[in-house]
Amino acid sequence: MSLLHTVHTALDTPLAAGPGITDGPSGAVTGPLNEILGWLAWLVSCAGVAGLLIVGSRMALAVKTGDGEEHLSQFLMVMGACVIGATAGPIVSFVMPWL
Repeated sequence: MSLLHTVHTALDTPLAAGPGITDGPSGAVTGPLNEILGWLAWLVSCAGVAGLLIVGSRMALAVKTGDGEEHLSQFLMVMGACVIGATAGPIVSFVMPWL
């Protein structure tokens, strides 16, 4: 037998759960958590759109007056916050079965 076959067989064999060990959190925990994550995802989306509109309007005013130096950093900060907020829910959903 090869090492690859042994590792594949070991990974396919389910581990015996000890006393009191379950497959994941109960529905009483994940139900409210999923609802809160859903609301937070919508709030982050709304805040991201509002932030981009504000930065865009400030950029338009800056072009009109001749300034335009710091708006790219503000734009990148808003986009970074949007990415962090958008990935928070899937990361928590991925980690929850192991808690």
